[in-house]
Amino acid sequence: MTTAQTQELDVQPTPLALLLLGREADPTSERGVDCPGDLPSPSDPDLVARARAAKEKLGDKVFVLGHHYQRDEVIQFADVTGDSFKLARDAAARPEAEYIVFCGVHFMAESADILTSDDQKVVLPDLAAGCSMADMATAEQVAECWDVLTEAGIAEQVVPVSYMNSSADIKAFTGKHGGTICTSSNAKRALDWAFEQGEKVLFLPDQHLGRNTAVRDMGMSLEDCVVYNPHRPNGGLTAEELRGAKMILWRGHCSVHGRFSLDSVNDVRARIPGVNVLVHPECKHEVVAAADYVGSTEYIIKALEAAPAGSKWAIGTELNLVRRLANRFAAEDKEIVFLDKTICFCSTMNRIDLPHLVWALESLAEGTLVNRIEVDKETEAFAKLALERMLALP
Repeated sequence: MTTAQTQELDVQPTPLALLLLGREADPTSERGVDCPGDLPSPSDPDLVARARAAKEKLGDKVFVLGHHYQRDEVIQFADVTGDSFKLARDAAARPEAEYIVFCGVHFMAESADILTSDDQKVVLPDLAAGCSMADMATAEQVAECWDVLTEAGIAEQVVPVSYMNSSADIKAFTGKHGGTICTSSNAKRALDWAFEQGEKVLFLPDQHLGRNTAVRDMGMSLEDCVVYNPHRPNGGLTAEELRGAKMILWRGHCSVHGRFSLDSVNDVRARIPGVNVLVHPECKHEVVAAADYVGSTEYIIKALEAAPAGSKWAIGTELNLVRRLANRFAAEDKEIVFLDKTICFCSTMNRIDLPHLVWALESLAEGTLVNRIEVDKETEAFAKLALERMLALP
């Protein structure tokens, strides 16, 4: 259709079309996924019996890992629970298990495959269980970013540090370029190490964890940080801005933690006098600055374990975990609430439901390998190098 014909039809580009063309910004993009309400009701009780039977038939051949953000009907079948890196290490510590069933998301299963032996097979019950944050940085985009840094004359000064919540490709890029991986609990140690190797850090893919660690924990200023937007030419930055920055933050975020706002903090303080606000460092900087405590998932759990009876807590992290902790500590008269008034689960994490888990376990019990996650050898080698650098951190 010609321009003249389009004008005659009075066709106007929609906001969505402009957004896809890169000509507009979505002011609510960090609000993350839509939150239509509560999770579906628990699955058919017969599935519980079927899961138990299949797991019992497999015996020591299977090892089930459950991330903290999984729903209760799935987590009950986990041999161990934890955050992504703890679970990957737990899998590597069970060489006798032929099958590692990872109830989490795709990048976690990749990490488990990287750290386990070639004889072990990692299974993800639903291949659609991805991670919006990990998907915000592709290998092609990061390679293009490195070209931009090279053209600005600073690539040799830059050390990449990638969050555990990244794809195997990004971990491999990090290993190949002399960088390391970090978790939300050791990000400061990883950045301290990186600044001993170079003058600048490219932090992938969560801008909030990078900014919060640099500013809150390391004393940098917000002006020391710039945000590289992979959807804009040269990341939306000038060569001068790149040369002047210490932290080059990738424009990525967690769709759940990105929902929490300063209004959430102010509202819960008004509703619950004396409440302690405890948030994950994937939250926005203004939320972290307004909180009383900040830490990883494991830190959050330990803080609530140590909290005195009768204390009140508003938690800024995934709702499945918050509800589980609220139920766990109710007998100790600890009041634990979700920081946001809007019900919001991690939609991709919750793709691992009981029907998918039962299907995976029953298939394995019948000798059929399904949904195997396997990282190619070259990617695995460089990704493992980056992970090993993290393990060697003091």
